[in-house]
Amino acid sequence: MPIGKLTLELSIPHAQSLKDRRQVVRSLKDKLRHTFNLSVAEMNEGATLWNQATVEVAVVSSSMQSLTQHLESIDRAAHSITAGLSAEIADSYAEILND
Repeated sequence: MPIGKLTLELSIPHAQSLKDRRQVVRSLKDKLRHTFNLSVAEMNEGATLWNQATVEVAVVSSSMQSLTQHLESIDRAAHSITAGLSAEIADSYAEILND
């Protein structure tokens, strides 16, 4: 059963505090969880830069093709969600692990 990991590097230009960053990250995480069946977490929670964040998504699927399509859908949705939050995805990359 293949496992996919999608890493999203966020840029939050309007963030002036940790609270601003957390609000964007929490909203992105909640919307992704609500839309897709996945696990999502902020990876650099203790970072001192308020205008950057790293979010990672983990997905398990029964086939490689299904997993690839799922990761692409999640990536498109994340770009759309962050645009609505006045943030942007500076970089995103996926890894697929086979058992």
